[in-house]
Amino acid sequence: MSFTPAKWPRKLRSQEWFGGTSRDTIYHRGWLKNQGYPHDLFDGRPVIGILNTWSDLTPCNGHLRELAEKVKAGVWEAGGFPVEVPVFSASENTFRPTAMMFRNLAALSIEEQIRGQPIDGAVLLVGCDKTTPSLLMAAASTDIPSIVVTGGPMLNGYFRGERVGSGTHLWKFSEAVKAGEMTQGEFLEAEQSMSRSSGSCNTMGTASTMASMAEALGMALSGNAAIPAVDSRRRVMAQLSGRRIVQMVKDDLKPSDILTKQAFENAIRTNGAIGGSTNAVIHLLALAGRVGLDLNLDDWDRCGRDVATIVNLMPSGKYLMEEFFYAGGLPVVLKRLGEGGQLHRDALTVSGTTIWDEVRDVVNHNEDVILPLDKALTAQGGIAVLRGNLAPKGAVLKPSAASPHLLTHRGRAVVFEDIDDYKARIGDDALDIDENCVMVLKNCGPKGYPGMSEVGNMGLPPKLLKKGITDMVRISDARMSGTAYGTVVLHTSPEAAAGGPLAVVRDGDMIELDVPNRRLHLEISEAELDARLAEWQPSHEQAESGYAWLHQQHVMGADTGADLDFLQGCRGNPVGRDSH
Repeated sequence: MSFTPAKWPRKLRSQEWFGGTSRDTIYHRGWLKNQGYPHDLFDGRPVIGILNTWSDLTPCNGHLRELAEKVKAGVWEAGGFPVEVPVFSASENTFRPTAMMFRNLAALSIEEQIRGQPIDGAVLLVGCDKTTPSLLMAAASTDIPSIVVTGGPMLNGYFRGERVGSGTHLWKFSEAVKAGEMTQGEFLEAEQSMSRSSGSCNTMGTASTMASMAEALGMALSGNAAIPAVDSRRRVMAQLSGRRIVQMVKDDLKPSDILTKQAFENAIRTNGAIGGSTNAVIHLLALAGRVGLDLNLDDWDRCGRDVATIVNLMPSGKYLMEEFFYAGGLPVVLKRLGEGGQLHRDALTVSGTTIWDEVRDVVNHNEDVILPLDKALTAQGGIAVLRGNLAPKGAVLKPSAASPHLLTHRGRAVVFEDIDDYKARIGDDALDIDENCVMVLKNCGPKGYPGMSEVGNMGLPPKLLKKGITDMVRISDARMSGTAYGTVVLHTSPEAAAGGPLAVVRDGDMIELDVPNRRLHLEISEAELDARLAEWQPSHEQAESGYAWLHQQHVMGADTGADLDFLQGCRGNPVGRDSH
């Protein structure tokens, strides 16, 4: 930790709009007063933008308007001037073709809202999967003091005495229906049990993972990640964060002070310990790029390989976020990492102190939820980064969600050219496939889908489900929901739509998966591979206009975070205090 607070008082950026008696300042100040603000609020105190991703069509964030009022209370108490600003909210539940396609658009639009408006500090009010990384990316690019407040997870779901996890049981019950083990009526009955309170996924899905990543990076107050959405302590956290952002502005404590390489390494190791989503790989790579840090897939493998998965939550384990919070939440995990020499203890956080200062005295209240190391779910958790002639730039797999007996596997490829091809053929009993085959899905990456949808955890053929088969090796350039499970190879790079080797895999090719040795190999000669690639022609749908065209033309590969290439110019280009 090496941070020296700035001197206070000093002139803030917002005073370029509100300070003085010129025509322009009277114009800005006068119009804002039509909401009933007293003149002394424009006296130079910090103006705090509460960037709110609330939307009725973003169910995870549907309660954030109420939470924003608590943030405002904290800002008022600390002597700041809060202004609530609605921002782009990409919902994983409702956005088509996929919310991931709009993460970069959201980040760009929010970045410009920050640049163009009189905001000295920002509270990033987030929840659903893509809202957290998009706001973090915008904050990193503009580099104004910022703090994350997540909406929190839903309460546990229950169906006939069984815990029901968001997403995880959707996949499980859907497969059970196909296998004839559950009726459609029972599935519909279970639907009523899945989402029984406000909040985001109650599993360690992408929303809970990214809340944990924000805390592990030091961008949220300690303990923020796991508090249930409807728990009164979530409101307390929001109010405390409102207070804290005012002091951060006075100290000039910015994302660039917090988002160091050490912070990202802490987050990567944390992701391994919690059994976090593979989506965190893409989001943290993109965020690091906005900060200008050299973070790559090798860092994910290096930092995560020796981290044990100790959080016993679905989809890797059996509990849900409620139990995780009651056990002590993420601070307990960070303390365990620190005790094991796997945490940079002196990394700075938004609290102004080190991450170790925040967690050194916490207590684990349930060792069946946050496990001791000798009872870890997976001794080597993290994210396995695979390479080989099928994935020259890398692919990822989540060991804690995979079947151990499939981590070393050789099988015959059954190829689906795109998601429509998969949907059309997977239910056909005549499909030439058995449990030893490797399912291959193409054209579902950043350019190919477009947007890289969460279709990588392909459902198994019904005829195999009826035989009792519950897992197979699946390979694609797509993503997978953090709530999903299985031996699924994702983010294969370069993607098929960019002419990567995945594009030329054929039915009957033999594929070798060797997770312990981080190998993914297509068993054809180099000459044959070169010949196929030379003949390849793109087959994915090409956008002709609008943001879809912009995205397809400029999105980078999953191996670098799937950001837009022209946004690289924004990295290290923060707002200036005299920018107005």
